[in-house]
Amino acid sequence: MNDTVDKLVIFLAKRDGIDKLVKTFQYVSKLVNWHVETTYPDLATRAKQWEVASGLSRKAFRTGRSLTGFNALRRSPGTTPGFRLLAVLANSGEMVYFFFDHFLWLARIGVIDGKYAKRMSFISAFGESVGYVFFVISDFILITRGLKAERKLLIEEKDSKEEIKKIRMDRIMRLMGVAANIADLIIALAEIEPNPFCNHTVTLGISGLVSAWAGWYRNWPSKT
Repeated sequence: MNDTVDKLVIFLAKRDGIDKLVKTFQYVSKLVNWHVETTYPDLATRAKQWEVASGLSRKAFRTGRSLTGFNALRRSPGTTPGFRLLAVLANSGEMVYFFFDHFLWLARIGVIDGKYAKRMSFISAFGESVGYVFFVISDFILITRGLKAERKLLIEEKDSKEEIKKIRMDRIMRLMGVAANIADLIIALAEIEPNPFCNHTVTLGISGLVSAWAGWYRNWPSKT
């Protein structure tokens, strides 16, 4: 019990940890609002207010987050030209997403003219989608490389249990990343090109929770 509490404290001390918790609040309240909208209108209104408040607080908390993508670009990640290009495209998309998300937040809270909200939301979601696509491609490439390396170690039958364990853990983390990025891509597509599937409350709610909980898993302190 004490170990779990200690890990929770460490988790919530991270910016990403707080973001995933509040994101859980945001999308649980979205689903609650949809479920009780006709039967319990008062509860639905409270859930809607919680959803909006959570969404706005997440945007405020992400202030300056675009610098993360810029820093990744500055460091030029990747060991090969092709993979480096994927990393540049992915981080550029993420940087655009967070940068214009600041202006969307300012428009939503009335600091700048609200007429810009739709435009800022579209640009932010477009950059977000581009980033997610290339992050997913990069992760699949690294997962494939990991599988090849694991097979090679198993064939050689050397004392490589620790190495195999690291490869498998990395694969799990990357699969969690893929799940989160695809879920967030669905949410972004709902903004870029509204359609009955992506814009359905259940689709958005489940996608948001998948993203939040995959991120929760990735950021949860390890046992080591």
